[in-house]
Amino acid sequence: MQLLEVGQDPQRQREFLFLPVRLYKNNPYWIRPLDKDVEDTFNPQKNKNFKDGECVRWIAVDDAGQTVGRVAAFVNRNTVMKGNDQPTGGMGFFECVEDQKVAFALFDACKKWLAERGMEAMDGPINFGERDRFWGVLINGFDKEPLYGMGYHFPYYQIFFEAYGFQTYFEQLTFFLLMPKDRFMERVNRVFFERAERILTMKNYEFRHIDKKQLDKYAEDFRIVYNKAWAKNLGAEDMTPDKARGIMQRMKPILDEELMWFGYYEGAPIAFFIMLPELNQIFKHVNGKLDLIGKLKFLYHKLLKTNHKAFGVIFGVVPEFQGRGVESAIALSASKVAWRPNYQYTELEMNWIGDFNPKMIRFVELLGGTPHKVHATYRYLFDRTKEFKRHPAI
Repeated sequence: MQLLEVGQDPQRQREFLFLPVRLYKNNPYWIRPLDKDVEDTFNPQKNKNFKDGECVRWIAVDDAGQTVGRVAAFVNRNTVMKGNDQPTGGMGFFECVEDQKVAFALFDACKKWLAERGMEAMDGPINFGERDRFWGVLINGFDKEPLYGMGYHFPYYQIFFEAYGFQTYFEQLTFFLLMPKDRFMERVNRVFFERAERILTMKNYEFRHIDKKQLDKYAEDFRIVYNKAWAKNLGAEDMTPDKARGIMQRMKPILDEELMWFGYYEGAPIAFFIMLPELNQIFKHVNGKLDLIGKLKFLYHKLLKTNHKAFGVIFGVVPEFQGRGVESAIALSASKVAWRPNYQYTELEMNWIGDFNPKMIRFVELLGGTPHKVHATYRYLFDRTKEFKRHPAI
């Protein structure tokens, strides 16, 4: 077996993309990610993280010339020390046949490459980019289809990571909710409902879904709430107006106005509840390619509204309004829209809730959410004598 650096070699790039297609060909739950989403990660013209970072990827080839594994390693100089006791790089996009020798060779390659660049630990599997996609390995929920941007993996991947010495840095939980009123009311906690109704009767509070004609306004409202509610907790830089507008513009072709909600107090933004149509329910029909045929299939399913699942992207309340019932009120406002007859979306998955966020977990449980899937983000300390620390609670 040998490891080959992918680089700009077209054949190796193709093998990197098609290995999981072969691995999961008989799995009824796996949904092929868009080729473009994967390749854009490794394109310096598309991925801004190359500005202050670098990345490498390999494929593992057996003696018969067959690709049996793949992995990537990356360093972002802006994040290596954020929230860490040691310089920490990343590895991800791991796929492998059921052979521990192959897996360990891929892990070793990442460790060596990162150590040569001054790293003392590696997190994985993660993305060379934002946390909203390609982050974590599936450890529970193998009989469920993955959400867009989330990985589906074989159970033995967890065994390989832990046998190598990776330890759980945090887990990402996905909760499932049924949106029709009768099913919602069966599960919702009465305390949640009463607090929400109380806030909704107060005139200085307002909750409304977005209007596409005012995307710039909602982009700025999103930026304000995000910077107060999330940026510091994620160890991230404050979001700029340009980045906020860019996020909204990227979502514009797929967003549903009635799935994106904002809360205001005396006109000032204090909360958001951002949901999107679950794109994998459409993308599973395009086989990873948004070429002409793929785009026609996407348009067909979008126009016929064949997708009945939404997913929660991000939820936030500015600190001074947390614990007052605002969380309940904005969620109930969105739920009441879903109670209309023949509403398109009947299922909701609340995605990417870190186990380091007990307040959010408690909120989703009050909303009636049930555990659905679990992904793990692992950390491996190169100095095995050092104390391992999990992600701190927020």
